[in-house]
Amino acid sequence: MSSPAGPSADRRTFLSLIGLSAAAVAGGGVLGGCADKATRGGATQQLDKLAGILPEQRALTIAVPKPDIISTRPVADGYTKFPARLVDAITDKPGAGGPAIRAMVPVWGPAPPSGSSNAYLTAINTELGTEVDFSVQDGLKYAEKLGAILGARDVPDVLCVPGWEVSKLARFGDAVGALFEDLTPYLQGAAVGAYPMLGTFPAGAWRNACWNERLMAVPNPTDGPFPWGLFHRKDLLTKAGLAAPTTIDELFEVGQKVTDADKGVWAFSDIFAMVQMFHKVPGSKDGWRLKADGTPEFKYETAEFKAAAEFMAKVYQAGLVHPDIVASKGADAKQLLQSGKIMFHQDGIGMWQVMQAEQQKITPGFDVQPVKLFSATGGSPLAWGDDEPISYTFVKKGLGKARVEEILRIVNWCSAPFGTSEFDLREYGVEGKHHTRSADGPVKTELGFKEIQNQYFFISGRSPVVQPYPQTPQYVPQLLAYSNETVKHLEKDPWDGLKFEMPNKYKAGLVPTEDKITDIVRGRRPLTDLDTVVKEWRAAGGDEARQLLGTALTDAGR
Repeated sequence: MSSPAGPSADRRTFLSLIGLSAAAVAGGGVLGGCADKATRGGATQQLDKLAGILPEQRALTIAVPKPDIISTRPVADGYTKFPARLVDAITDKPGAGGPAIRAMVPVWGPAPPSGSSNAYLTAINTELGTEVDFSVQDGLKYAEKLGAILGARDVPDVLCVPGWEVSKLARFGDAVGALFEDLTPYLQGAAVGAYPMLGTFPAGAWRNACWNERLMAVPNPTDGPFPWGLFHRKDLLTKAGLAAPTTIDELFEVGQKVTDADKGVWAFSDIFAMVQMFHKVPGSKDGWRLKADGTPEFKYETAEFKAAAEFMAKVYQAGLVHPDIVASKGADAKQLLQSGKIMFHQDGIGMWQVMQAEQQKITPGFDVQPVKLFSATGGSPLAWGDDEPISYTFVKKGLGKARVEEILRIVNWCSAPFGTSEFDLREYGVEGKHHTRSADGPVKTELGFKEIQNQYFFISGRSPVVQPYPQTPQYVPQLLAYSNETVKHLEKDPWDGLKFEMPNKYKAGLVPTEDKITDIVRGRRPLTDLDTVVKEWRAAGGDEARQLLGTALTDAGR
């Protein structure tokens, strides 16, 4: 899949988004009129108890190619070359030829043409046998759009909800039960056999697609567990006689050496999330861990977070961050990295290939690489990450059995794996129009980039793999070398197998608290204010969340 940032939603660029605005969340969220005390105070679902409602996992009978690089889960396997011959996964048209299916999905960047003016959509809809009519929404404002349609109870036939938005949407479990079809009867156990592509998805992805102890969505499994990487212009550092930092002190020292305001060059964008990771700040369930006595504590309360905030404040105070970013002017940090105005940038892993492929055509020798994960405090590093799905595909309640089955057949078609003609059409469009093909594989044309914006990807799932990129032949080996080393340090989640609807008060306090901490690390408030902010966070729902998480472990017998 191609994405705006580039991995994995990124495809996980998407994780740089923060969800609903503070005002929207504080206003009661998606179902503010409901009075469910359990949801208001939070709720827990034990996913291990849901095995009986999950689809049977089964291998495909079609002969898709074997991966060239085998990875450590949850890192996906990878391919370094395209198969010489594609196979057909589906013989019959999945659509019934009836009315168009309305679907809403996010897109980052310029909106693609819609309807019949988009040859890519026309080609796939012809294969499907029923038109999918996409409402494409700005990914940067997608959370607000979700809040609006859920609050109005006016949802399309098919709705994509990115995984990172779910935890931000107040009363989301209530919204799921009220607005979307229960897919359990259609997909439970052997019933998934009617949709063989869906039967290949990992069981963990399906568990996360359950709400209210029912299977409520089709998951889009992740192809990479890491939300962030710290990228650097390796070509420019090498030219300056410098290497990528391997310690926190080296990170600061290299930052000082490359910053030259007179030449319009600074070291960093906002890299606070990676600085937290280097300091081994907890990241599970958005920042929770267990203390030695077994009680939950949030990252704001830890010595590691305080040290990370102090380091980041020092970076800002030393003038090592680009001034447009310091001033929150909405600077395009990727553009600053591409143009050499900054040397280091934190982003989703998926940024890597897209930027390398585009910029190597403009700047000879252009080389962007991730900094190898290290620990600022000694010992092994700590990697944030999880195997939760990229997104979820929900079906509107009340469409009727035949229509739901038609939609699931279409989702199944869109979920065909690498090596099939269906995957090839979904990813690259029509040969000679949206891509050209050589011995190395397909390469998108300008029309392909214009018209293909992951529309069908975001109403699908698939058994995740990393596919080849002919423009950047070293990318897959480099990505998987980085990922398979980093995954060794993946943080263990004490609440693995537990799914939470966090208290509304807690959700409402997240964005305002992050804004206060941003002011502190950027020097607009003194560091001494951090203790006060943490106390305010505790009163604004933090202690409620702690109680929920602690009780959940007790109830689960852990």
